Amino acid sequence: MTDQNFTAMRRAMVESQLRTNDVNDPALLDAILAVPREAFLPEARRASAYIDRAVPLGSGRALNPPLATARLLAEAAVKAGDHVLLVGAATGYAAALLARLGCSVVALEENADLAALAKKALSGSKSVTLVTGPLVKGHAKGAPYDLIFVDGAIEQMPDALIAQLKTGGRAVFASAERSITRLCAGVRSAGGFGARPFADSEAVPLPGFAAPKGFTF
Repeated sequence: MTDQNFTAMRRAMVESQLRTNDVNDPALLDAILAVPREAFLPEARRASAYIDRAVPLGSGRALNPPLATARLLAEAAVKAGDHVLLVGAATGYAAALLARLGCSVVALEENADLAALAKKALSGSKSVTLVTGPLVKGHAKGAPYDLIFVDGAIEQMPDALIAQLKTGGRAVFASAERSITRLCAGVRSAGGFGARPFADSEAVPLPGFAAPKGFTF
């Protein structure tokens, strides 16, 4: 498949998947059009880069559907200069979008194979620091963050991550409850952290975020 094919598919994704589902921010759409999603997939998976569903990456992991990532980015109200912790960096696609939007990004991934792919794909980016470690623990060394962007579905937002947000800092993620995933956004205040769902959407599960038995959002 040629670069022209991928460019056409990327534009079609923006027009048919994103604009029709409340993703209309010009800066965000420009970033999505500028970042070749196929470059963040293994060669055998690149033809699936612009389909409207998750793309398997192996070891039980997958690249989040384009719409889920885009809706989370839109809801996060990303601003140039934001210091962002990306949880579940996978192969680096969301990190590249955040960097394109002018953020300094700490991209956290715990799977060594995915981190290696991300390192290669992000080799030209000076705004992204790739770190490895358990997703559920975040990266306290880089805190505090203006935004924590969880690019996947979790059963609970751990206290360890909330503690790494600035007061007034935002977090976006997908909450997973039974078979339903909902995109959520929250803010840390002096009194704690509160989040609200804003859309139902498919999102890939991330490891390590299982809620204790009986827990509900």
